[in-house]
Amino acid sequence: MEAGPYSFSDELGGFHIISATGKGSRRDPIVITQELESSSPVTLVIRTIGPLQPFSSSEDAASGFLYMRAVVINNSGQAWVEFEFELQEILGKASVFGDGLSFDQRQSSDDHISSDSFAEFSRDFEPYDRLLLRNGRVDPLKAATFSFLVTDFTPRTQFYLVLDPRIPSS
Repeated sequence: MEAGPYSFSDELGGFHIISATGKGSRRDPIVITQELESSSPVTLVIRTIGPLQPFSSSEDAASGFLYMRAVVINNSGQAWVEFEFELQEILGKASVFGDGLSFDQRQSSDDHISSDSFAEFSRDFEPYDRLLLRNGRVDPLKAATFSFLVTDFTPRTQFYLVLDPRIPSS
């Protein structure tokens, strides 16, 4: 599915993309709606389809700054009590500082991170780029919305976003 200068794929399975809209800018973030069928991690494949122009101000170029809003529908049959996102430049490998990919790691401000279902979050950097949201709940057949900024100071034409819903432990 395409939105702005990007395409989004559920080709690795475990979930379905319902829609993708927007340009990826602060003013017009990419809004991607997804339905997860389990409480296992799934991986969204993100590719550039527009020109790759680092630090460009054009909304038609992949600039290394991607404002995203993920709407995630819980069709797992279990309540989620935490939710984690992880960025990967190489599938299955932790992102490191040198790859330039992060949840806006160079900024100490967390203005671009929010959720309608979780009250708290933390970011982990090195050797991972993870965003963990907690102190909330998403019941089955309900949706949660997450907003964040992905930065890539050495932009590539493809990267991955792992979505990992967490269920209560017994």
